[in-house]
Amino acid sequence: MANCAAGVDVTRVWDLGVRVFHWLMVATVATALVTGLSGPRNLLNIHIAAGAAIGGLVAFRILWGLTGSTYARFSSFPVHLTAINADLAGLVAGRRPRYRGHNPLGSLMALALLAVIFLSVMTGVITLGGVDKQGPLAFAVTYVSGKAAQRVHLALAYGLLALIAGHLLGVAYESIQAGANLPLAMITGKKAASSTDHGARPAKAKPLLAGLCVLILVAGAIRLIVALSARPALGVPAGSLDPTYAQECGSCHMAYPPSLAPSPRWIAIMDGLPDHFGEDATLEPGLMSRIRAYLTMNAAEKWDTRAARELQGSNPLDPLRPTATPFWIRMHRGIPESVFKSRAVGAKGACEKCHSDASTGRFDPQDIHIPERAFQ
Repeated sequence: MANCAAGVDVTRVWDLGVRVFHWLMVATVATALVTGLSGPRNLLNIHIAAGAAIGGLVAFRILWGLTGSTYARFSSFPVHLTAINADLAGLVAGRRPRYRGHNPLGSLMALALLAVIFLSVMTGVITLGGVDKQGPLAFAVTYVSGKAAQRVHLALAYGLLALIAGHLLGVAYESIQAGANLPLAMITGKKAASSTDHGARPAKAKPLLAGLCVLILVAGAIRLIVALSARPALGVPAGSLDPTYAQECGSCHMAYPPSLAPSPRWIAIMDGLPDHFGEDATLEPGLMSRIRAYLTMNAAEKWDTRAARELQGSNPLDPLRPTATPFWIRMHRGIPESVFKSRAVGAKGACEKCHSDASTGRFDPQDIHIPERAFQ
């Protein structure tokens, strides 16, 4: 197909590797952003899967940028200062130089997107390890470090949204200004091309080499991730509850893991057993001493989980009740009061009704399952 008057032909520019990468990245990034910014916390597994896929796609794109066809290669990106200045001047004047592949500003945008996405994956892995105590870095990352990474991860997510908006505006402008349908070009691989376009040194794709490198990287990464993930998470309570404590306290309500309160709070609770939230829970002195020692030796300050760290903050108006802490209130603010009063749940302190791992003290997002009948 050719437009002889304009001296413009339609030619293949984007190879299959670039096109498949582009649309898979669109799908996985959209999934990660939706589940990370607005989805419920129990969708963490979907967010992790999207992040893992994104990491693999970034690795592939880097390899394909070194071994792909002409315009897939990073060497075809005109990112030297002279080309960038000329592109900016042309943008202002309305007469931009034409490029068969990425133009200078488009190249910078593509590289910026790759960099931000790569950093998002890295900070996501650190966040997962430190905050949720999951993944290959759970054995090494503290909660404080995980929270710091989480803040960076969130900032990168909003930065990525800004870059995506800029990218879409750039695609729309270029499609109108150059009279080319760039989204369609990323589907078919074909673009309108002129003999006056800036081209690049022809390069032949090396799919076998790229495929071999991808297989080696994926196999190595999976092996490393599995090995590291099998190591005990840093600062996570291990083992079951003390049988005496579980029997005595569990006979009336859930026996809370000791990691859910600091030792001063446990001491205050034990000292107040004669008036234990309106009930007389007095114990025989020997049992009292044993349970007190168990709780204080395994209190929140000894652990590094999210619940242990965050629930140490107290409410001055109700200092002993975990469900009155600012953290608990913040994490449950979207749940109607009727859910806690329902027969399916029964009370705010009935953690085990919605958190299947409540007895371990982990409270993993994936283990949140609010009974459906609690909403009825």
